[in-house]
Amino acid sequence: MLDPADPQLVVDSRTLHFSWLPADPDGVAALVPPGLRPRADRQVFMNQYVVDDAAQTSGFGAYSLTYLGVSLVGTDAPDGVTPGGWWTHYIASSPRVRGYAAARGAPAVLGRTRIDVQGDVLVAETVADGVPVIRARARVGATGHEVRRGHHRYLTMRDGELISGVYPFISEPVSPFEVESVEFLAPDHPTYVLRPENPLLIPWGFYAPRTSFAYPGGLTRYPVETPAHADAAPGHQVPARRSRSGLPSGS
Repeated sequence: MLDPADPQLVVDSRTLHFSWLPADPDGVAALVPPGLRPRADRQVFMNQYVVDDAAQTSGFGAYSLTYLGVSLVGTDAPDGVTPGGWWTHYIASSPRVRGYAAARGAPAVLGRTRIDVQGDVLVAETVADGVPVIRARARVGATGHEVRRGHHRYLTMRDGELISGVYPFISEPVSPFEVESVEFLAPDHPTYVLRPENPLLIPWGFYAPRTSFAYPGGLTRYPVETPAHADAAPGHQVPARRSRSGLPSGS
């Protein structure tokens, strides 16, 4: 088992990362523990990614992972702009990754994620306990000269304490990019409460065939401060019904 105090590096993962507004805002809010506050719009985020080769990691080996969670207020990343997030689900193919993440407070369970790109159509599917639970579909273009870089802050619970981790990342996103659908396929699965509203509203997102990031060495207790209010973010709306012969304008 990897020492959870040690940092870990992953390079060139294939990453689909985006957010939406949920169909069950109250159910989403109920997933957030005392001491943390969800955004007023109850925004949900998801990262589906695949690491194809052990040479892309410092110690994890090849694996796939989907994590989901709730965006927060009062817990921003170091840039003071990017909202922090509470991990509600963490579905990983590798026992090594699951053990490492669980020791840091992540709700790690067994599952697999695949990302297939055919032409400009991307399909990402997450399977947990042998059952497909999430399927996302997006239109994607090619990478250009844009590079996104920064940090994410994710909160977990360990031994009854809220723990903060700040995760640096560098991504090379494709353009154009548009999420077309997000399906939660298993009503009996715990992830189902996070399903999106219809019509689908996407505040932000990207697909990058090359995303590099690090799990920080060590975690810190997070002194939560709850602000008086939260502002909603703009987004692009996906029509409730879509013709297979045409696409709406991009976000």
